[in-house]
Amino acid sequence: MTIETVAETAANASALEKGRAIAARLNPDLEDILSERYDAVLPGFSETLIESAYGRFYAREGLDLKTRQLATVAALTALGGQTAPQLKVNIEHALAAGAGEREILEVILQMAAYGGWPAAINGLNAALELFGERARSPEASAWNGQ
Repeated sequence: MTIETVAETAANASALEKGRAIAARLNPDLEDILSERYDAVLPGFSETLIESAYGRFYAREGLDLKTRQLATVAALTALGGQTAPQLKVNIEHALAAGAGEREILEVILQMAAYGGWPAAINGLNAALELFGERARSPEASAWNGQ
């Protein structure tokens, strides 16, 4: 298969297929985790989230995946402490997309100017907790605490 064929195949993939490919890169178990948690009460939730968030937003051209994940970490930080569970998941995804711990901490700190110091401190606490869990056990996941 040539590079052109691969590019054409990717361009013709459905949003769900694109979303599944991105989710698999960030967290191979993501769709299964979402399905186990939510599909019984909201049928199709996992597929809808993968298709819309990952297949339509994260798959867009214009920003690389690492930048999109750092933007997500920034937004969740600025929204405040109530987002800590999703923030931890997206910090994991940012790491999987190639961001370093220092980059993540800097993005969170930058949000003190936009979301306030309490939001940034809550974000830093969430990141440090996750980094500590991962240092103690490489298999640790932000999903374990939810």
